[in-house]
Amino acid sequence: MWAWALLPILLALGGTVGIWVVFFMAVNNGSVNVTEAFPYISACGSYVPQSCLFSQICNLSSVLILWVVIIRFQQVCDLGNKCHRANIATLVLGFISAFGVSVLGNFQQSVSMGIHLLGAFLAFFMGLAYFWMQLWLTYRAEPSGDRCWMGPLRAFFCTLNTVFLIAMAILHNTGHKSPAAMFEWALVMTFFLLFSLFAAEFRHVQCHRLTVHKQEPLERRPEGNNAIM
Repeated sequence: MWAWALLPILLALGGTVGIWVVFFMAVNNGSVNVTEAFPYISACGSYVPQSCLFSQICNLSSVLILWVVIIRFQQVCDLGNKCHRANIATLVLGFISAFGVSVLGNFQQSVSMGIHLLGAFLAFFMGLAYFWMQLWLTYRAEPSGDRCWMGPLRAFFCTLNTVFLIAMAILHNTGHKSPAAMFEWALVMTFFLLFSLFAAEFRHVQCHRLTVHKQEPLERRPEGNNAIM
């Protein structure tokens, strides 16, 4: 059913547009000053009124991520049990990543830096592990011939996401805040883009109607069979 392909696209578009709206709100009201340094996403979403929008975007993205993760899990299950353990692992990693997105959105750095960084770690580090495992499943449990182009494409963006994550961490720890912030934005963009790639798999998802068959009552046993010896 091709309509399911719209779900990961909606997640990617909604998340991407949402955080850029937060950025422009923060620049407009002077919460951040781009002439001094390029701001982190967290800095843009730390102050009202954009902090409220930032929380809602993260919460909605978290719900959509859970939905995508569950559908992909069930799709792989329907293809057989040869990837059962890896599929379970992706389900757990996807849930953790979705939880991390919600945590970092509701605990801004101006409120609790420690919890915010924990949420970011769960969202992006666990999310990256999720996508690498999905790359493996692309070749082991792909429902169609899409693997011939989806595999290399997913591998490219997984690699790009990994490079952005490492570069951001190194630059941040060495005091290069502005370049680190740019890599953070690139990291989040590719993070949402990786979710949008599930549209290729989800167009193969079919809806099935659940029906219940009424069981005929068992014939009454003869009284002799019920006697206690």
